[in-house]
Amino acid sequence: MKMSDLNDLRYAKGLLENPSFAARITNVVGSPIEKGFEFLPITWSDTIKGATEAALQTALRLAIATMDDSGPAPSRNVLHKMVVTATGAGGGGLGLPALAIELPISAVVMLRSIMDVARSEGERISLLETKLACIEVFALGGLSTADDAAETGYFAVRTALSRAVAGAAQQIAENGLAKTGGPAISRFIAQVASRFGVTVSEKAAAQSIPIIGAIGGAGINVIFLDHFQDIARGHFVVRRLERSYGPDEVRAEYDDL
Repeated sequence: MKMSDLNDLRYAKGLLENPSFAARITNVVGSPIEKGFEFLPITWSDTIKGATEAALQTALRLAIATMDDSGPAPSRNVLHKMVVTATGAGGGGLGLPALAIELPISAVVMLRSIMDVARSEGERISLLETKLACIEVFALGGLSTADDAAETGYFAVRTALSRAVAGAAQQIAENGLAKTGGPAISRFIAQVASRFGVTVSEKAAAQSIPIIGAIGGAGINVIFLDHFQDIARGHFVVRRLERSYGPDEVRAEYDDL
């Protein structure tokens, strides 16, 4: 592998392996994010589960179909941060109930931003494989607490998702994106949601910490999007290198770094 590509891979690994969203929030508010869970209502887990799955379904149906596939172009990270700042400002003052409305909107914007990053790394957005790789970023950015140590690394999560991705791809190829309620797509959404929901829970907990008033929902949303933009950048740098060197060589070099 060329030194420039090896440096790109090192950069990608740094983005993919740390820091977590919770760590970023803790650095901003100065207190462990776990304190925020104390302020959430008893029914918060059901609210977050429903909002997370709805957000992913909405993102899958809408954002994928509205992206220009005109070729590589610089990603517009700042533009997308401006949009999620507005959605966060609107929903931040309404508490957890607003999450069910705000999260699907933010997820669409986030997926548009993820696809923007993918395109900037040479991905063809029109390809079904690329579309599902963009949805995968939501899982890569939040690891389920139910995962064991062997399933928390970047490549381990991709491997764990691979069967669900293949099933969803086949169902979409046969039935189109309009029919997103089939069993294969439902399994894929559920697996992504189990990991993305962890980060959404951390987001909700952070917004529940009293001191967060100094930052607000808008600020949390910017950190939220910034986290997934970084994960997307790392993911699609790895995929770009895989197209040049093959998955096995990239994985070996990644592990050696």
